[in-house]
Amino acid sequence: MKKFIKFILICACAALLLAGLSRVVMVMSAKDKTFDVASVPTAQVALVPGAGLTADDRPTLALRDRIDGAIELYRAGKVQKILMSGDNSSIYYNEPGAMTNYAIEQGIPESDIVQDYAGRRTYDTCYRAIEIFGLESVIVITQQYHLSRMVFLCEQFGLNTSGVPVKQSDYLLNRYMMWNVREVLATVAAYIDIYILKPEPILGSPEPIFTP
Repeated sequence: MKKFIKFILICACAALLLAGLSRVVMVMSAKDKTFDVASVPTAQVALVPGAGLTADDRPTLALRDRIDGAIELYRAGKVQKILMSGDNSSIYYNEPGAMTNYAIEQGIPESDIVQDYAGRRTYDTCYRAIEIFGLESVIVITQQYHLSRMVFLCEQFGLNTSGVPVKQSDYLLNRYMMWNVREVLATVAAYIDIYILKPEPILGSPEPIFTP
């Protein structure tokens, strides 16, 4: 029994080490693709992934930070459109709609906002950006802990991708460790999705944002 427990502990430690190394590799690979608003190369759209809604169907603080970052990119002339990608799997939960309403309240023209109603996770958001919306280049705008994974996934699908980390509100400070631990696990899942499982998200008819 002691040998079995020791074996299990060794396997667990090895798995944790591998997961940690995977995270380091992904973060380092995105380093050259990470910019601030002033230095980021121009792209077709700012790609904003969902981050939840409050009880009154407003974007959470985390999501508002992402949308505010996209608005800053738009106003700086770095992108032509903003693609709001989130979950709308229920008639009672419309993440892209809430994201759009918030951006319009900040003065962004509705004509320059596109909604992706099937961006249920980062993998789906990146996949659909090219397969449904016909994009070639994006600036992904999200929190620093999430940025490298999103850059990795979007590039794996053939998008020319740059990333801009958002200015984070105080909500993150008390949960910093939790988010980073979660991101280690999500990083492993991203590698498995790309290289092994290759799942196909919800698709549909193409809706190209830009026409030739």
